[in-house]
Amino acid sequence: MQKDLKTLFNAGKGLDERSVNSLTKALEKNNLEGFDYIEFKQSLGKLQAMNMDEATAYKSAFITASTVGLTKEKLLKTAEHYRKVLFTEKQQFDQALQKQMEQRVESKHKEVGRMKKQVEEYRAKIKDLEEKIAKAQSTIDHADEHIQAAREKIEATKDAFEDTLKSILSEIDQDIENINSLL
Repeated sequence: MQKDLKTLFNAGKGLDERSVNSLTKALEKNNLEGFDYIEFKQSLGKLQAMNMDEATAYKSAFITASTVGLTKEKLLKTAEHYRKVLFTEKQQFDQALQKQMEQRVESKHKEVGRMKKQVEEYRAKIKDLEEKIAKAQSTIDHADEHIQAAREKIEATKDAFEDTLKSILSEIDQDIENINSLL
């Protein structure tokens, strides 16, 4: 019957096939027993297919349906039943859509936020490393100067020590020579 329901509601003329299938399946699943709006709509469709004008088709379908107990009140009540079925489907669709939005859109949005934060942390680390590199490079660049200065200071200390040692040793040697010769 689902195929009949699709044609019944002109549900093939440029409409989304998945949506049409879902909605007509819900109508079929919730089809009330007996002759009601759906059966009236089928009768109406067949009469209109015979090129009957709309008003005559409605009246003819209703007169035929009234022979099996369909009243205007029941027709309107059952039409409203099917509207409610479709609105229930819309609510379920909206909930599923919201869930999909949360899963596919919001989670991606949150992931992008986390990634932006991580990129900022990486940039901060890079800046810190660049500062350390610059400091180390400065030390390297001035290392030759510091090495030369340290070498000169050590050489000067060595020369001063050796000069002092020579002077003191010379004095002691002189004292030893004087002791040996004068005493």
